[in-house]
Amino acid sequence: MRVALLNPVFWPEVRRGSERVARDLADGLIARGDQVRLITSHPGRPETVVEDGLQVQRVWRPPGGRRLERRLYEQHLTHVPLSYVALRRFDPDVAHPFFATDALAATRWGRERGRPVVFSFMGVPHRQGLANRRWRKELLVRACAEADAVVALSREAADAFAYWLGVEARAIAPGVDLDAFTPAPQERAATPTILCAADPAEPRKRVGLLAGAFALLRKRHPEARLLLSGRGGASDPTGPGIERRDLDGREALVAANREAWVHALPSFGEAFGLVLAEALACGTTVVGSNHELVDGVGEHFTGDTPGELAAALERALDRARDRATPVACRARAERFSRHATAEAYAALYAELRG
Repeated sequence: MRVALLNPVFWPEVRRGSERVARDLADGLIARGDQVRLITSHPGRPETVVEDGLQVQRVWRPPGGRRLERRLYEQHLTHVPLSYVALRRFDPDVAHPFFATDALAATRWGRERGRPVVFSFMGVPHRQGLANRRWRKELLVRACAEADAVVALSREAADAFAYWLGVEARAIAPGVDLDAFTPAPQERAATPTILCAADPAEPRKRVGLLAGAFALLRKRHPEARLLLSGRGGASDPTGPGIERRDLDGREALVAANREAWVHALPSFGEAFGLVLAEALACGTTVVGSNHELVDGVGEHFTGDTPGELAAALERALDRARDRATPVACRARAERFSRHATAEAYAALYAELRG
């Protein structure tokens, strides 16, 4: 099967949510024998290259996107016509966008060619998120209406589609590379260590709330450490025990997960939490909001105060001391293998083509 995945940006420019989900799905489909091309954009010259077995086509991203964003228009608009042209030239059996703007190109192509389009949404639709940028709600509603199938990353996210948009979305969890993310061959850090691989600049991830909770936690555990992603900007959290790590590379993220006692993601509106699934694959317990991931192997957190989060972190540290925890965490992660995700999408593609 020829499959085109579409995402506005890709690594090395960005190595986070949808970029990693798309890469892992591509690897799983390639392992099945499918031909996959990722169509994305960048500000440089157009190029089509093979990166670790995946065809990556980068179309030119015309300037003006940041100016539109400053005026609160939806992100990633300027490259869409060029992605449409790239899609026509590749002419796959299935087009699979991961962002509503790319869905504009994919659904137009799908209508013209009579071929299916699968739209995967990376977040949880809710009123605040849909209203905070111009055209966001309209683009999302149009993508859902014109795609042949809509996919959410969890059952909770699919329920939000039904509640807020009246859309029936299927739930397919993103896949984890269980060969790369494995438990530590040695003991974890000697002192209580909490990891958060989320982008501190993204308000929805609430890294500032985590830093406040960590400050309370250090009153009981003065030797505790908090590992945050990035070099640290002027507005990023700082304080005793807070360290910075470059976690963009997979090897660095695996090493940090093996070192940490707990991986915390206190974000709201989180559809799944791939970084938490990867932590579980490393045998590391987690603090997060997704029941499907957390229940039984981590601590569930949906509160709003540093005190509530500090209490969840304390319970997670206690859980990390239990020798049975790494085995249970790894077993939970194995439910979300890259192979299982690829097979679920392949079955959906075949259903829509049939």
